[in-house]
Amino acid sequence: MRRFLLFITETLLLYLVALLAATIRLFDSIWYELVANRGWAKLSLMVLSIQLMFYLFDLYDLHATRRYRRVLRNIIKALGAATVLLAILFYALPKLEVGRGVFLISLALTFLVISLWRLAVAWASGHPQIGIRERVLILGSGTQAVETARATIERRNAGFQVIGFVDNKPELIGKSLINPTVVGLTNDISDLVEKHQVDRIVVALEDRRGTGVFPTEELLNLSLSGRVAVEECANYYERLTGKIATELLRPSWLIFARGNRAADIIYHVRRVINLALSIVGFTLSLPIMALVAIAVKLESRGPVFYTQERVGKNGRTFKIIKFRSMSVDAEKTSGPQWAEKSDPRATRVGRVIRKLRLDELPQFINIIRGDMNFVGPRPERPVFVTQLSDIIPYYQQRHLIKPGLTGWAQIKFPYGSSVEDSFEKLRYDLYYIKNRSLFLDTIIIFETVKTVLFGRGGR
Repeated sequence: MRRFLLFITETLLLYLVALLAATIRLFDSIWYELVANRGWAKLSLMVLSIQLMFYLFDLYDLHATRRYRRVLRNIIKALGAATVLLAILFYALPKLEVGRGVFLISLALTFLVISLWRLAVAWASGHPQIGIRERVLILGSGTQAVETARATIERRNAGFQVIGFVDNKPELIGKSLINPTVVGLTNDISDLVEKHQVDRIVVALEDRRGTGVFPTEELLNLSLSGRVAVEECANYYERLTGKIATELLRPSWLIFARGNRAADIIYHVRRVINLALSIVGFTLSLPIMALVAIAVKLESRGPVFYTQERVGKNGRTFKIIKFRSMSVDAEKTSGPQWAEKSDPRATRVGRVIRKLRLDELPQFINIIRGDMNFVGPRPERPVFVTQLSDIIPYYQQRHLIKPGLTGWAQIKFPYGSSVEDSFEKLRYDLYYIKNRSLFLDTIIIFETVKTVLFGRGGR
């Protein structure tokens, strides 16, 4: 929601800036230009092109916009890229070309206005007295409570501010557990809410059974009175980070995570969309795939394509299709291995196509066959699935849905090459399984396009 509001506000600002630039340059004929000479269409093309570049250069990634100096750099890069894009569009669509004077004035005003606007946003996000951040009180002082506080502090722009911890141990009062301190006792939680003007209580007690200290009545009164929101630690952490805290999971989570029978309709809609997109994607990428195939064949002996067994929905295996990016028999002596940074097994062409994710293009065929979806957990090799399932709790649950060409874990976490990385990626995969929707799929696809364009994360 915060990202959406930022986008809408800046769209309005860009329209106002463009209109102001047109007024400065064409004061006497501004209304004629707007109404009779496609003026609104021209301004819209300019605004949408700039917004597209703002998106591609991470200006709507709240985590990436924490440092104002980086924001300024990205604004400059985005406006430069938008200038190139608009030059191409004006050449292709001369009737929508904006005058040079209007364009240059608009560009200068855009940099000035958006820079000042983002400075105000950065100041407001970090200012403790600005009422745009919820004041959070964490009930508990254990590992879960500390980790929840740490995740909140690391995501300052998410809109939350940790006021402190509450527990039933008097000796902890005033003690700093991470940065916020223990501000009071559980029995005084109502008074603490009033004193610190708390908006939300996050319940992070690790063991509530038989302790006799859980303030059920106080929390119930606070919640029903509307004075404060009360939320489970697992739900709060999930919304905050976009991943599941697997150590907080209970079996009931998976039982109640999915919706009603209406999900069957969404399943068929998703299948139609996947089939249509994969056919279009396969057709449009044929020229690129032809060039990749020639490059692979010219560099080293062996087949152009490479098939490998992967684990799909409900544990069923299938053959995934990729362009060969490694030398023939790369694992003949070493056996199955995770890909490494600057993997010595990769060919020169292989390093390039892996970096740009071009080796994945033949998987459009897997989507057409029904082995995969566009979006889902990435399919893993059976040998690694067996190994990871023995080590990582709930790992098999990532096979509840079809694997994907891209996924939530792929845009949120870099390439995984260890058990620890697989554990972290599972958190994101479980988040997607629980919250998957056509809207989330759309977000992931757009983010994947951005990732591919800038060559991020490939190995």
